[in-house]
Amino acid sequence: MPCTKPIHSPLHQWHNILRALPKLSPTCAHPLSTASQTTTPKSRIPPPRLPANISQKVFTPPKKIKTYPPPPSTRNHHPFAIAAINEAHITTLDPTGARTRLFSRSNPDVPRVGDILLATFTTGDPFSGICLNIRRRGPDTAILLRNRLLTVGVEMWIKIYSPKVRSIEVVERAVKRARRARLYYLRKPKHDRGSVEGVVEEYLKRRRLLRSGAVGVREPAASAKNPSAARKGVGAR
Repeated sequence: MPCTKPIHSPLHQWHNILRALPKLSPTCAHPLSTASQTTTPKSRIPPPRLPANISQKVFTPPKKIKTYPPPPSTRNHHPFAIAAINEAHITTLDPTGARTRLFSRSNPDVPRVGDILLATFTTGDPFSGICLNIRRRGPDTAILLRNRLLTVGVEMWIKIYSPKVRSIEVVERAVKRARRARLYYLRKPKHDRGSVEGVVEEYLKRRRLLRSGAVGVREPAASAKNPSAARKGVGAR
């Protein structure tokens, strides 16, 4: 048979349970009451006045922190600090200013893209190739040379202010001035000029003759054996 007894206890039984517990705070029974009670706020008691000797120790004024003026700004002395630093680096790396004048835009004989350049180093073999790009970035100024070695295209960035670079020479000027600043189209097989070793060898042979004073001799092979007897014409000293 179904149970007719209610499952939950009536509300008045909870009042009896709470009254039976003496240690329980009477505020716990407040939510169960239906009558609204208004509580009056308690007035705060002002703190007692402390003696003068104690108040001086407790309420001391904050200690004044010593401040210093900011350091002098370098912008007042060097409005363009980066340009001054780059100029100092270039002066250190190129004391004579020869490389700066060589790649200066005001120089009429400045190397241009399309020229064949020869770069020699303090250690290692020299490298020659067609100049594809000239990147002017102050101390980081560099040139990009391309050559074909053993049927393989080789490119090298060379920084002109590097201490490892001994010299940079113009082997051959371009027949026609390029209308582009970067000749990257020479990488394609259609426009690739191939190896420039033959042109460089001819230039080095001519330079050796100029330095030895054997320019204009009838037999250049004999000038190596007896330079004093073979000196004639323009290169005679």
